[in-house]
Amino acid sequence: MQLIPKLEIKSFSNIINFLNEEKVGRVASIDENGYPQIIPMNFAYVKNNQIDTQSDTKNFGSIYMHSYPIGEKIQNIKRNSKVGFEVDSYVCFLPSYYFHPTDASQADTLYISVVIKGTASVVQNIDEKAIALNALMKKYQKEGGYEPLSSKMGSVREVAVLKVVPVDLRGKYKIGQHWIPRYRLKMAGNIIGRESETDVKRILEIMGIEMTEDGGLKIIKEPTM
Repeated sequence: MQLIPKLEIKSFSNIINFLNEEKVGRVASIDENGYPQIIPMNFAYVKNNQIDTQSDTKNFGSIYMHSYPIGEKIQNIKRNSKVGFEVDSYVCFLPSYYFHPTDASQADTLYISVVIKGTASVVQNIDEKAIALNALMKKYQKEGGYEPLSSKMGSVREVAVLKVVPVDLRGKYKIGQHWIPRYRLKMAGNIIGRESETDVKRILEIMGIEMTEDGGLKIIKEPTM
């Protein structure tokens, strides 16, 4: 996959931080008729040094998802282990009139995304299943209130856990880093006039901009990933 250098997330740690923060990923497998099947899933990223693995892509880690033990995606993966996995975060839409008074083709979007090509499997090792399920609980139930899952629990044995080992992992983003500072501030002003107060705070933070006490705008950091 070829990416425009300016739009590529070059920091692997930032890619992993993004995966750890986002709540929904989409796994794409191939059905028996050759069509891609795309399903949204909860997921957790786990470093491979936490598990016993012989993967040649150790630096990438693994993506884990829990699943009902039967279903189309399970059959797809057993038939063809090559899958795609995607996570994205929509930042905001930029109307065409930000850039041109009448040309609709100028509309754009700010976003962050990570796309993985990899090999999927149904985890059979019970200890690895427990590690994966605990990673999911830690991510989605950060406040605790549960006992850690162990390989001795029947619930761990009964649930299916899917594993995606990346062969290729790329990140792409557009959050204002392609604009000169003065133009970025101008776009931020436009966004403030269109988006809700709650969304504006999040968008400006991503763009590395904050509002001053007198209602102005200032750049506090470069918007890099």
